[in-house]
Amino acid sequence: MWAIIAAAAMAGGLVALAGANMLGRYSGLTVPRADPEALTRMLAPHARLSTPSEGAGPFPTVLLFSGCDGPKDNLDTWSRALNADGWAALVVDSHAPRGLTDFQLWRLVCAGQLLTGAERAGDVAAAVAAARRLPQVDGDRLALLGASHGGWAVLEFLSMADHGEVPHALTRWPDGMETDPLDGIVAAILLYPYCGQVTRAARRGWESRIPALFLLVEADAIASETACRRIVAREQGRGLPVSEHVYSGVTHGFDQRDRAALSSLKFDAEATKDALARGTTFLDRAIGRAP
Repeated sequence: MWAIIAAAAMAGGLVALAGANMLGRYSGLTVPRADPEALTRMLAPHARLSTPSEGAGPFPTVLLFSGCDGPKDNLDTWSRALNADGWAALVVDSHAPRGLTDFQLWRLVCAGQLLTGAERAGDVAAAVAAARRLPQVDGDRLALLGASHGGWAVLEFLSMADHGEVPHALTRWPDGMETDPLDGIVAAILLYPYCGQVTRAARRGWESRIPALFLLVEADAIASETACRRIVAREQGRGLPVSEHVYSGVTHGFDQRDRAALSSLKFDAEATKDALARGTTFLDRAIGRAP
């Protein structure tokens, strides 16, 4: 009997600790903050820039942010498609610089115990500021692409920027972003992102007229598309250029071949091809290269 009581008490304590950690992370109270220069130095060695094979640039550029398991082959697939369409692609790795590549650690990111979207929004801000300084990048034509957890980070960045809230990982906005953090951002693509009620995008949205395309999965078992569709409907009702496309018969992460053992998620070539076409056309429209 006492063993059962002790086990129950231990389980309850662990649940309480997890809850307290999550509250601290989501509120930002327990998130370590760094100045933008330090965060940029941490991220820079793991960032990967690829450019179109033709032309000298500077090129319109997409910054890509991965799911909670870190950068996988889907970001390489998107990068190749973007390069072929005349866009540079900058893959930003939030995991390796923090030592979150081990399964035991990145699954805590997936569980919301480490690196929330509001914290990772600091990576988005630091990457945008750094990208603007690269000679191959057109700083006036930047787009953001976030997959799953990366989509959550992009949404938090948009909302925090429009509401004067510094991302949790930063002590302040990077130099040049204090007045208008979204200056130069021309579009955002959200691949099956997390849109739950703890997100700022769900609670208050954003205000800037940045075209945003949500590519969602029907009956998504990982990140409910229903919550995202509510955001889309609300922002459309406010007159913002937000659109969606929902894929049926596929799983969360349908564009990713590389996945953890025993994962129930599946790669779908047809949906991936369609998403790449929709995404590049959407981006070209955002900069006036397509009708």
